[in-house]
Amino acid sequence: MAYILDLSGRTALVAGGSSGIGLGIARALKSAGADVHITGTRQSLSDYGEGEIRAGLTYHSLDVTHDAAVSALADKFEVLDILVSSVGSVAYSKAEYEIDIFRDIMNVNLNGVMHLCTCFKDTLARAEDGSVLLLGSTSSFVATPGQPAYSASKGALRTLTKSLAHAWARNGIRVNGLAPGFVETKLTKRSRDNDDVYQQSLKRIPLRRWGVPEEMGQVALFLVSPMSSYVTGQMLLADGGITLM
Repeated sequence: MAYILDLSGRTALVAGGSSGIGLGIARALKSAGADVHITGTRQSLSDYGEGEIRAGLTYHSLDVTHDAAVSALADKFEVLDILVSSVGSVAYSKAEYEIDIFRDIMNVNLNGVMHLCTCFKDTLARAEDGSVLLLGSTSSFVATPGQPAYSASKGALRTLTKSLAHAWARNGIRVNGLAPGFVETKLTKRSRDNDDVYQQSLKRIPLRRWGVPEEMGQVALFLVSPMSSYVTGQMLLADGGITLM
């Protein structure tokens, strides 16, 4: 059996692919030959500045909490082989215990992801090997202190991965998840900038370093490619070993 990482001729959409882990995944898919589309919440790609390379990626402005906008984007795609959901929101300083903030985060991290998947289901089913990848977290497996909404939403994504994989297998769609640990992104900058928090985190990671988006991209590439053609309903940890203890 040949092991294939060539995605030439395949179309991919990375929701939340304008920066961070999502961008790392988008760039990995592009490097494998896929036609890659990304979404972000800003009006245009130029609004993100020049800090990260996004050349060759087709941009769409999208807020996944706006149901009509998600449906409208899905209608634009006649073909889609790979759907990656890397959207996510988090709040700090125990703000997630406030019910309005809790609801907002759940709406992005869970409800928006579910609607995104269902809107693209029929298009993915027409693909030869439709593949969905949901971005979870170590919080999909263990609690994150002070962040009940983030933890609850990421925990739910783990079982949503299983539920959709079971439901859509007969449609020829595989659904898997990727659960990163500490990764150097804009979303985690606040923790990295706090030296005490950062140093404590390193002590908890057996590999003694944070990951980078490019590493998550390589794991994602495996999960959406024919190399994992008999894998579905799984959420793979890529956390430097932090959940081993």
